[in-house]
Amino acid sequence: MPHHLQQTEARREGDRVIRRPAQFLANTVLVFSVALLIAAAVWYIGTDGTHTTGDVVHLTQAEWQSTDAPDFAAPPTSFDSRTLPGSWQHATLPTALPSNSPGTAHATPDIRTTWVRLPVSGLHAAAGPLALYISRIKTDGTIAVYADGRLVHRAQQQGPLWNSLFTPLWITLDRDAGDAPLREILIRIEHTPENRVAVATLWAGPTDALRGRYYMRQWLQRELPAMLSASFLCVGIFALFVWFNRRQETGYLIFFNLSATSFVGHLHYYASLPITSDWFAWLTINALFWLTLVVHFFLCTMHGRPLRILTWTIASVTVLITVLTLPVVAVLPVLPSTPIVVPLIYAVAVLMATIVGFVGVLSAWRRSREARLLAAGVGVCTLLGITDWMMHNNVLSPEGWFLGAYMNAVTFGVCGLLMVRRYVNAISEVEQSNANLAQRLKEREAELELSHQRIREAELLQTISDERRRLMQDMHDGLGSSLISAIRSVDRGGASDIDVSHILKSCLDDLKLTIDSMEPVEADLLLLLATLRFRLEPRLEGTGITLLWEVRELPTLAWLDPSSALHILRIVQESIANVLHHTHASEIRVSTAVDTAGVQVIVEDNGQGFDVETVSGATKGRGLHNQMRRARALDGTVSWHSGARGTRFTLWLPLERNAQAAQTSA
Repeated sequence: MPHHLQQTEARREGDRVIRRPAQFLANTVLVFSVALLIAAAVWYIGTDGTHTTGDVVHLTQAEWQSTDAPDFAAPPTSFDSRTLPGSWQHATLPTALPSNSPGTAHATPDIRTTWVRLPVSGLHAAAGPLALYISRIKTDGTIAVYADGRLVHRAQQQGPLWNSLFTPLWITLDRDAGDAPLREILIRIEHTPENRVAVATLWAGPTDALRGRYYMRQWLQRELPAMLSASFLCVGIFALFVWFNRRQETGYLIFFNLSATSFVGHLHYYASLPITSDWFAWLTINALFWLTLVVHFFLCTMHGRPLRILTWTIASVTVLITVLTLPVVAVLPVLPSTPIVVPLIYAVAVLMATIVGFVGVLSAWRRSREARLLAAGVGVCTLLGITDWMMHNNVLSPEGWFLGAYMNAVTFGVCGLLMVRRYVNAISEVEQSNANLAQRLKEREAELELSHQRIREAELLQTISDERRRLMQDMHDGLGSSLISAIRSVDRGGASDIDVSHILKSCLDDLKLTIDSMEPVEADLLLLLATLRFRLEPRLEGTGITLLWEVRELPTLAWLDPSSALHILRIVQESIANVLHHTHASEIRVSTAVDTAGVQVIVEDNGQGFDVETVSGATKGRGLHNQMRRARALDGTVSWHSGARGTRFTLWLPLERNAQAAQTSA
């Protein structure tokens, strides 16, 4: 297997290894919250009566009564429950107390105060600092707690609470070991007459023994949902920045809206904001409708069906409720204060979410697996919302859990699973694309290798043909011409044996040059001239002419090939032949020189000079013309300087040749 295919397969296997724990993590997030809450709910189930576990007292038996007031009032620093005018009614905690107390007049007061008294026995301060823990007190007003008539806790300095449903109470009692045992706990709860007060059981005992219960409830009910919501919002912000760079993919923008509205819709579970309760309730409750609308758009984007009627209906209901629940009673008194209609609004939100989830499943059943998964998540969130609606309507025990706080966990888990699927699918597509590209590249490489092999074969055949044609041309022009001249001279009878010998020697020299030009010279002009010297010295020994060889180191000529080598050898040989035949010289000097653009090969003799212009213009100067023609074929030049003391012949060759000219000369 090629190396790049091995790397692709290795990456694919590594992605499979990463993919399995990622899918497992996404599935774990979906079920973690619900399983944890079920276990915690079972652990927190209360029983009737007063139970003592070690130094901890669990208070479940209480008495209560209600009084009316014109407005919210600050609790006194001390209060004696025996001064209350009404009669006490028995109640078993946890319980939701009636909205109207027995014997109350028909006129509805502005504010009602419910008093809950719990007798305590068997609790001493000797075991350490004492604390009171209450998992939940449901009210839309204020809360104050008295221990033996002394104010020990006030939930808020001024104004009603808005988060009493989700915040457990932790009260530290400042008591010394010498103080009398705690006998009574009195809880003062202010609320509107329409709102039913609900009180969970109370735990009293050493702080070390109760702190675990409090922190467990605080972490599960507020801190963990806050972390999940913040994580979901961060992922949504990331999706928003992705949308900024990919505006055509609206799914990223919808995903951001989903995370933002989900974060706002669940702020009341864990946040504290300096705004009025009505406006805060309007923001958080209506965010549930906005969230349902965004989820509907998200589902439509996934399964591809517009569902216009349902879309317009959900959008109209969302806008209508958003406007009607505005807490501007003085300007638009359409509905009472928003917290009063919370149970009804929750019912409408649950109904809308049920319809969106059901229609989403039907629309996406055969179209999109991701849309089916999201619709299933909407169904789970709807079930969690139903539990919240039952808690608001006191159907479930006040010690139960508001599971709606974990809607973000479910939504985050579903969207996380969708992101994992998108990531895995993207990896699979990239792997498939890489595999296809690798296969196509392999096929293309095979085609190119075959084409390259054919081209090499064609070039080899062409080279052989060109070399054969060149040799035939050189032999025809050189050796053939000389042999024809010798044959004609012999046939005419005018040639002496010396002349015939001279002609045959010239033919032999020409044949040797042709053979020498075929030897590899590796662009080395010095090696080529050395070959020529090897051929010339035996011939010069019999003539009495001295050869002075002053050839120095020369730069390489990259363009030097067999054809160019033959041209150079013939030019230099022709120059030396002219010296032998015409000048009667006793000495021949061969040297080289280098300039900025080329190299020079110089042949000098001490024989008789000649008139260069006269000879080159005459018919008998055909040898000079051949030298000039061959030099031009090499982009070079030849020159002669002749005088009484001898002749100087110079062949200049360029270091670099024009590619087209080199191809033409070959």
